[in-house]
Amino acid sequence: MTAAALHGVVLAPFTTFRVGGPAGRLIEAATATEISEAVRECDRMGEPLLLLAGGSNLLIADDGFAGTVLRLTGRGVRVERTDHAARVLVVAGEPWDEVVEWAVAEGLAGIEALSGIPGSTGATPIQNVGAYGQEVSEVITAVHCWDRLLGASYSLTPDHCAFTYRDSLFKRTSRFVVTSVELSLTAGGLGRPVRYAELARALGVQIGDRVPVGAVRDTVLALRQAKGMVLDATDYDTWSAGSFFTNPVLDPQLADALPVDAPRYDAPGGRVKTSAAWLIERSGFGKGYGSGAARLSTKHTLALTNRGTATAADLIGLAREIRAGVQAGFGIRLEPEPMLVGLSL
Repeated sequence: MTAAALHGVVLAPFTTFRVGGPAGRLIEAATATEISEAVRECDRMGEPLLLLAGGSNLLIADDGFAGTVLRLTGRGVRVERTDHAARVLVVAGEPWDEVVEWAVAEGLAGIEALSGIPGSTGATPIQNVGAYGQEVSEVITAVHCWDRLLGASYSLTPDHCAFTYRDSLFKRTSRFVVTSVELSLTAGGLGRPVRYAELARALGVQIGDRVPVGAVRDTVLALRQAKGMVLDATDYDTWSAGSFFTNPVLDPQLADALPVDAPRYDAPGGRVKTSAAWLIERSGFGKGYGSGAARLSTKHTLALTNRGTATAADLIGLAREIRAGVQAGFGIRLEPEPMLVGLSL
């Protein structure tokens, strides 16, 4: 039986931006069965559906969401270990950083550099969450879903998920509702080879070196905290969705037109990735930019923040101003990383 629905619940407290109007109705679901029943009911009624768990990658309009918001509350981690590896099945509603913390405590490697990222485990494959040289797609072996088209449970392999930089099949279709994620981690206590220059410098090692997973986690948390990227109710710099814009991946011709000191990183297909934060700063938007309650973080120019009383309209207005400035200065159109609900750039 579908859980009882609540009507008119304001969604702001369920998001890290702390903005967003009321839901037409809100249903909570903890198990795969409860999720499938709620989704089937919405589909049968033709009701718009919004999935919500950690709320760390959403910017919801001040008018709210007129349909059904399905809040995933399930928790649970199941592990099968061998001497050298572990197969870990994580329920979608499990907070991601708690999974990383557990894995590090168990000496399991593969997600240690993804420490401090807010939100739920079920959201990580959707965004193909990545940081400091790791991406969750590298350790995912299966994503278990409710298939709204077939009306049945379905498991997708990594190839089916079509993972790319901060993207996946799940961002391009609403067909699949993630119920759990299966990860393959390695045992032994040493993290994967360090790939990210900033992390290597902070650890005092070379690119390619391996260090204990606990040291990687502690260092990543310190780096993220310095940028306001670890949630803290008392710090307005963390009232955000983390990085608001993705790093642009450019054709070589457009990359060649950038100033010589612009960051450049090799990307698949002969393309070049550059830094959205660098573009934003060079377009005149420094740390703390803004005059109202919506401003850039005082610690990191890639984060749009709510200084306590911002509305969704305030935040989207700032995002439009920044994107227009970068477009005018460099001919590059920045793309938002969080999901916009009832809003557009």
